[in-house]
Amino acid sequence: MKTLKIIIVSLAVLATLALVATYMMTGTFIPYRRPASSLAVNPYLQGQKVIASSKATYMIFAPQTRYDEQSQKTTIIWGNEADWDKQESPLWFDDVPTAEKGATHASSERRGIIGISWSLTDEGDHTVLHCYMDVLAGELKNLWLASEETAIVDLSTGKNYRAIRSVPDCMSRNFGVRSDTAAVLDFQIYFPKLPATTTDIALYGVPTWQMRGMRAKIDRTAKQPRRYDAPPKFHTPRLTQAEANYNKDNWDTWAVYTDPHMIKPVDEGTMALWLTPDATYLACAHEQNWMREYFGIHPGTLLVDEHGNQYPLIETSGLPSNSHLFWMDGYSGDHIAFLHVFAPLSEDAQRISFIEPDGEPFEAWGANWKGQSIMNLDIDELRQNQSLFEYTKRDLVIE
Repeated sequence: MKTLKIIIVSLAVLATLALVATYMMTGTFIPYRRPASSLAVNPYLQGQKVIASSKATYMIFAPQTRYDEQSQKTTIIWGNEADWDKQESPLWFDDVPTAEKGATHASSERRGIIGISWSLTDEGDHTVLHCYMDVLAGELKNLWLASEETAIVDLSTGKNYRAIRSVPDCMSRNFGVRSDTAAVLDFQIYFPKLPATTTDIALYGVPTWQMRGMRAKIDRTAKQPRRYDAPPKFHTPRLTQAEANYNKDNWDTWAVYTDPHMIKPVDEGTMALWLTPDATYLACAHEQNWMREYFGIHPGTLLVDEHGNQYPLIETSGLPSNSHLFWMDGYSGDHIAFLHVFAPLSEDAQRISFIEPDGEPFEAWGANWKGQSIMNLDIDELRQNQSLFEYTKRDLVIE
């Protein structure tokens, strides 16, 4: 995309800035997984009452990872593998419950980090702690879930609710798991049911999920689900000349488009957002300065919410999003809009940052494809801009 006028509204949380800095330097990112969040609206626990939950995070340590070329199998090992090998009868499970198949972090294994999250639910006569983990390997060895140390403490009364059992049955044992790599494991720890009056708790004895006195709030009020938009209807640009042996340094090989989605004049870089359960649509406004102007859409463009969740670009409607430059024919003074499609936002996201890496340098008059980071955009305000992007026919006045 050509350089926009960048206004940095404010800084996002430090974690988001760290992700952005890494991304802008390396061009790599960890794809989004819907987090276990939003209390009563939890994609892992449909039909169950969620009373507390975490955001999706990443383990801060890197387990050992081994890949066997012959079997093409990956094994992830926690702790000291020698300790596992000393066990006379290793405990293996092939039937650990799973949640939302296919929700994996594709590049987590390469970086040596694993996605985790958790939810606390009311289920009949018990309170159940669900501990989620991406598999990313055919085998996970030397795991530890819970033991006699595991407990929930009501911070207002001091009552101490001890763990009763776990699924799988692995209390006080190191164990291994064999599973489909496209799965999210759902380890479960059962407790006596917490009273309806409990609001502040501490969780103990689940070290892999960092529960060593972890504080959490309980909220049993039903949250209203997010109101979704209908997908926007944008005019699709028309291809008039296809790419021919594309060469970034030879503009005669670039594709040529015309008849883009026209809008009434707005400031360069104005944006609008549409949210649907299946995708996030972001419209970006551009002022055409020449009758033929070049653009490029970087495939690594993404959104990052205030929790650090990342939403990759899926496509740009009607236009190439493969880092290939292209021409747009029109009239100087046209105001046009491109419609980018991203992965669906988490229901608890309130703010997003728009991140576009630098494009590859190329030879052309005034060549410039600088990336940009537009931070801390308010989602509700972006949704209010939808009417600015209604299609408007060009109105030329020619004597």
